[in-house]
Amino acid sequence: MDAEEVNERPWEGRPWDGQSVCVAGLGVSGRAAARVLAARGARVTIVDARDGEEQRGHAAELEARGVTVRLGDGESLPADADLVVTSPGWRPDTPLLAAAAAAGIEIIGEVELAWRLRPEGAAPWLAITGTDGKTTVVRMLACMLTAAGHKAMAVGNVGTPIVEAVSEPYDVLAVELSSYQLHWSRSLGPYAATVLNVAPDHLDWHGSMDAYVGAKAKIFAPGCVAVYNADDDTSAALAERAEGVSRRIGFTLQVPRPGELGVVEELLVDRAFTDDPASQAAELAALGDVRPFAPHNVANALAAAGLARAFGAPPEAVREGLRAFVPDPHRIQHVADVAGVAYVNDSKATQPHAAAASLAAYDSVVWIAGGLLKGLDVDDLVRSCAGRLRGAVLMGRDRHRIAEALARHAPDVPVVDVPDTDTGAMDRVVAHASGLARPGDTVLLAPVGASFDMFANYPARGDAFIAAVERLSRDAR
Repeated sequence: MDAEEVNERPWEGRPWDGQSVCVAGLGVSGRAAARVLAARGARVTIVDARDGEEQRGHAAELEARGVTVRLGDGESLPADADLVVTSPGWRPDTPLLAAAAAAGIEIIGEVELAWRLRPEGAAPWLAITGTDGKTTVVRMLACMLTAAGHKAMAVGNVGTPIVEAVSEPYDVLAVELSSYQLHWSRSLGPYAATVLNVAPDHLDWHGSMDAYVGAKAKIFAPGCVAVYNADDDTSAALAERAEGVSRRIGFTLQVPRPGELGVVEELLVDRAFTDDPASQAAELAALGDVRPFAPHNVANALAAAGLARAFGAPPEAVREGLRAFVPDPHRIQHVADVAGVAYVNDSKATQPHAAAASLAAYDSVVWIAGGLLKGLDVDDLVRSCAGRLRGAVLMGRDRHRIAEALARHAPDVPVVDVPDTDTGAMDRVVAHASGLARPGDTVLLAPVGASFDMFANYPARGDAFIAAVERLSRDAR
């Protein structure tokens, strides 16, 4: 390694003792990073603009570990900082990060920190990114790996901070990575990785679609097995352009070609990891093993299977893993059937790509939509689903933009506008949707917008929908 390489990789060979590290953000990942760095002898200062009761409670716990906590100031960079570890939500143009960049101080995220802190012989990573489906795939994958007999853990954005998991004695880690986390990563080298799909999202954070796609592309590191979505042009292009990958494996909802996983009649099959992919296909699971069943969730299962098979999991582990998988709530979650109408909660569908996948799963839909669109266009979404819509009930701040798109592309679809934002608003929304629905229809909450205009988060919105449907069901008895 020459001098230039040493300068580009300053953490190698350098003990953490005495290093001054600024951690930006007092969230879950920030607190985990601060704890781990302090335990390794670094001088850690954690900063956060918030200064509430919750933050002061976290501060007391960290200060007991020797961490300096600065609340109510998320802009000033500590004068002696050698490194900044930023939480995913902090945009690159925030004053503290901009000051660090101007001073030539390296900025990384918790995921990059975790990669650098891995001990010798640490568990390999199977990494997942994409606009939609990441959490579902990482949990499916962990179930498949466990069924194959591995000690595995799903980490990243799914509860366990990866910086704490890397030192544990796992055989393999299933790692969910957002575009934010990949933006701040430089040296990740997963054993295998996938880009599930790519559609416009978080453009306010990244600044452009090119920057967003560029962040996703970082997951295909040299030496990894690149598992890509053959039905998604961007995913396929990123895998094709990735330099130095050991192998490229596609997955598709169609009959797979050699080197792909796909669907044949009612089966998920593998024509990539067999002795003779040209003539043989390994049966992995039945379509009925995928829960909840929807086309995009079949793609999720195939992506997880591709990563599991790349790591050596046998076909039966894929099937057993899918059967053991318990879907997270608020993702195409069937709530109830009332008077012959199905009510489905997909509150997690917070942008057009996710909502389109959800709507495509049902033939006749009364669509509940609205929220904060974050500048994203909904015309293509409405155009693609117009033929499935029995009606639409709109709520939230940007509902007028969805109404305008419906007027342009689905003018015959009845639309109910609900301007209310009080705690009873969801009951009125569900009541209007019930009035539009006919037996055999699906009332689908697939909001296409973020929830923060009316709810604390998307789970709170989904919970409100569930409660409203349950009340409707009781009243119908």
